[in-house]
Amino acid sequence: MTIRDFLMLDLPPLLAALMAGATCGLLGSFLVLRRESLVGDALSHAVLPGIVLGFAITGARSGLPMLAGAMVAGLLAVVLISVVQRAARLDPGAAIGAIFTTFFAIGLVLMETTGARSVDLDLDCVLFGQLETLVWAQAEGLHSLLDPVALEGLPRQLGLLAGVGVVVAVLVALLWRPLKLICFDPGYATALGMPSRALEFGLALLVAAAAVAAFESVGSILVVAMLVCPAAALRLMTDRYGAQVLGGAALGAALGGVGYALAGPVPAALGLEISLNAAGVIGTLGGVMVAVAALVRAGFQRSRPVVAST
Repeated sequence: MTIRDFLMLDLPPLLAALMAGATCGLLGSFLVLRRESLVGDALSHAVLPGIVLGFAITGARSGLPMLAGAMVAGLLAVVLISVVQRAARLDPGAAIGAIFTTFFAIGLVLMETTGARSVDLDLDCVLFGQLETLVWAQAEGLHSLLDPVALEGLPRQLGLLAGVGVVVAVLVALLWRPLKLICFDPGYATALGMPSRALEFGLALLVAAAAVAAFESVGSILVVAMLVCPAAALRLMTDRYGAQVLGGAALGAALGGVGYALAGPVPAALGLEISLNAAGVIGTLGGVMVAVAALVRAGFQRSRPVVAST
């Protein structure tokens, strides 16, 4: 494989996997700390109607309209989950399941009725993404990395992922302490005068934005894996807030990058005439990561000396 081949075929999907993993891993820690991991699953599916309507209004797969539609759908889903839970006195998990399956079904119907399939916005794209189809046709060599004209040819998905990732990172940095308080003691945060409800809605919107930015590249199934697996693995290994949040972002990026590398570039570098589905490899690694963290934690607890009480 030449440098040109790597830049053209492997660099865009690798960057997409890294950015999607880092952003979802960062936000996933807050969901895990708040014991709301299922919310990430719900939002990654509930944004589908907003994505399709964004396409239907503009007639093109443009990032900003689809992002705006997804955020509206995500916010509406969060509000409806709260309303249904209180009105029907349902368990939170039941309310979440009812809303996200309804939204997802509506999204599938809209895909058929708006002509979204004609631009390859179909079920495979939504569920499994199109990571391997991200190509940088203008890449000619390393000099292309500094060529503005060539850089304009990078897949638009990378720009959307980068933009959402920067916004998420900046907001998390600015709201570091308030987010910590609503994760561990939302009642105390409210008593201090913090807008806990607004922060919760804001967090849901960020998750929705990350989901729509990543879904076209990695699919909704992997969005769920990236939101949950890195954060869950860290939760088994540390009780420190900073290590959990920052480590979740780092572990998410590593999951995306290593998973993609093992799917295609590594077999190619070894001279093997096979390649694996990147989504499948990344998802499998996510499950393995959590299992290894659980085993390490169990082993550590067994090795700790038992102090006899008197």
